[in-house]
Amino acid sequence: MRKTALPGWLYILFLTLLATATDEFVIAGVLPAVADDLEVSVAAAGQLVTAFAVIYAVGAPTLSVVCERFAKRTVLLVGLLLFALANVAAALAPGYWFLLGARVAAALFAAVVTSAAFATAAAGAPEGAQGRYLGVVTAGMTAALFSGVPLGSWLGGAFGWRATFWLIAAVAALAALGLLATAPAVPGNAPAPLRERLAPLRDRAVLRLVTVTFLAASGGLMFYTYLGPYTAKVAGGSYGLLTFVQFLVGAAGLVGALLSGRVADAWGPQRSLRRVLAGHAIALALAAGLIFSGIGNRYVLTAVIACWAVFAWALTPPVQGSVLAAAGPAAGMTALSLNISGLYLGTGVAAAVGGAAVGTLGVAYVPVAAAALMALAFFLSPATPRPPHAALHTVDSTSTGV
Repeated sequence: MRKTALPGWLYILFLTLLATATDEFVIAGVLPAVADDLEVSVAAAGQLVTAFAVIYAVGAPTLSVVCERFAKRTVLLVGLLLFALANVAAALAPGYWFLLGARVAAALFAAVVTSAAFATAAAGAPEGAQGRYLGVVTAGMTAALFSGVPLGSWLGGAFGWRATFWLIAAVAALAALGLLATAPAVPGNAPAPLRERLAPLRDRAVLRLVTVTFLAASGGLMFYTYLGPYTAKVAGGSYGLLTFVQFLVGAAGLVGALLSGRVADAWGPQRSLRRVLAGHAIALALAAGLIFSGIGNRYVLTAVIACWAVFAWALTPPVQGSVLAAAGPAAGMTALSLNISGLYLGTGVAAAVGGAAVGTLGVAYVPVAAAALMALAFFLSPATPRPPHAALHTVDSTSTGV
């Protein structure tokens, strides 16, 4: 296939996912300031993170069922504007409970926007380029780890925690304006009975892939959550080393997301998914071997972590492509949102299981447990591609109609 330049609206979807992903993680960097300002404990402030993740996971498939019949451009624009308003409300919050409510609203709208963004990227991609387009959108989420989140945390430290929410609201509004001018016309689906719209919840192929996502997210994010203690255990507790490792994870993850999209186009989403899961499991096994070997070389450490990060953030393009192929266009957005729920539920399990491993066995066993979950995800993933449903809507990428 002759490679063509990527359309401008795809980069705006990148910016959109950068904003929603930053909103999820950025508050972790300003928790002490939030707690002091609102006169609550740091533990109570931490529930703002938990609430966002839980509401996102539950709200994504629920609201996608409602929004499936609307044009994706309309869903993106309305969702982004409401997401921006929710962040304005968070910036102006007079107290803790008002801020919690604003975070719940932001999570709901972010869930809808994320699902619609992936559905738009997949439907707007030319034949044979779906993985590449999904990879660019995924890269927006990855870039938040080493650009949006650090910038938001710095802004919060320099100008107060409320400034972080003003920044996210501004980026979301900018993305909405960009999509208003450039987004392709991806029509909604024809009205259908609720039972038909909920079909992905009963589709074994879709549920199998969601389970794979859940297990892979649990394993990969478990290692990421305890990356600091792991790094300190292997090569000492240098703050500079940890900062470099965190940046390396984001940069390598961005490369992994972009490369994974191209690989998914070349090999097909399900074949590339199994290879990503296998590589991820091997990388985690190497991380476990490194900590048990006693090799404290920081160069070996960074090489292993870079390898892991490439595979960790390479998951989304092939798994989203596989879910779309299994669900078909009539329920694509609902199926994608269900998969995103699996990702977020896996995030919650990662912290809990990883904490149990650290508390009972020590941080050395975190990559062991993570590798086991990743291996289970690999064996559960489909070995042979399922014949896809009818192709997604084909759209004119130059169209801007609603």
